[in-house]
Parts: sequence; C-alpha cells; structure tokens
Amino acid sequence: MPKKTVSAASDTETRATSEHAPDLRLWLRTLACTNLIENHIRSRLRAEFDITLPRFDLMAQLERSPQGLKMGELSKRMMVTGGNVTGITDQLVAEGLVVREDSPRDRRAYIVKLTPEGRRSFRKMAEAHEKWVVELFDGMDEMQRGQLYELLAVLKASAAKAAGKK
Repeated sequence: MPKKTVSAASDTETRATSEHAPDLRLWLRTLACTNLIENHIRSRLRAEFDITLPRFDLMAQLERSPQGLKMGELSKRMMVTGGNVTGITDQLVAEGLVVREDSPRDRRAYIVKLTPEGRRSFRKMAEAHEKWVVELFDGMDEMQRGQLYELLAVLKASAAKAAGKK
C-alpha cells in the first residue's frame, strides 16, 4: 500500500527554506508533526465514533473529574470560550452522554458530569485513541521515543521560561 503524502498546503514545514533560521525550521517541523497527528486523530474519531475532537476532549476532562466540573472550569481547561463549552455540552446532553446539574454552592453555575453511558462510551473511544497514538509513533524505536520525550521536556522548560520573561 503506497504511503500517503502530505500536500504542501497542509504541511507547515514546507514554508521554510534552508535560508531560514534553524530554530524556525525546527518550530515548523514540530508544528507539522502536531498537525499531522491531530488531523489523524480527528479523522479517526469522526469515522469510528462519529464524534469531534472537542467533544472527545470535553469528555476526557469529565472522565478525570468524576465529581463533575463547572462550565467555567471546563472552559479554562479546554482553553476555549464559555460559548464553545456550552454548545459542546448541549450536544452531549442531547445524546445522553453528559448531564448538567445545579451547583450546590453556586446557584448561578452548573456542574457537568458524564452519565454512565457517557463513561462507557468515552472508555471505548479512549482505548481506540491510545492505540492510534501508539500506531503514529510506531516508526520510531523505543530509544528514539525516549530521546524525543526528553528533548521535548527541555524545549517545554525553555519555552516556559522565555514566555515568563514577557
């Protein structure tokens, strides 16, 4: 089976040439890898579970917080607007995957929780998601994956330090 090629329009790395700074080329390669992985995951979630990545992400946040989360906390954790969280939540409520309950401490707020069906559904998706990610990194051996993990930790610390200097 022939390998799929990435079109120049979808691969951010093609924007750089050897004349650009190595750090810019590295950033664009990192971004290209992120986009390839995310697009693959989005496609698989849609094809196999008829769900979007944002809906999967919201359910993942709720899976980690069985007591539920306020809408504002979901918005912060997902780094999206409250309106986006409301829209996603409305869809999941309509499908019986989450419930919205009044907050016992704040009458103006709602707590969102996975339903038992939502929890079962999410577990199936999460298992498949993990397999897909493993497949995507299958072209690297264990040592390479370990090196990349360590190097990305250094990059993350460097970027966090630089971002804090603002």
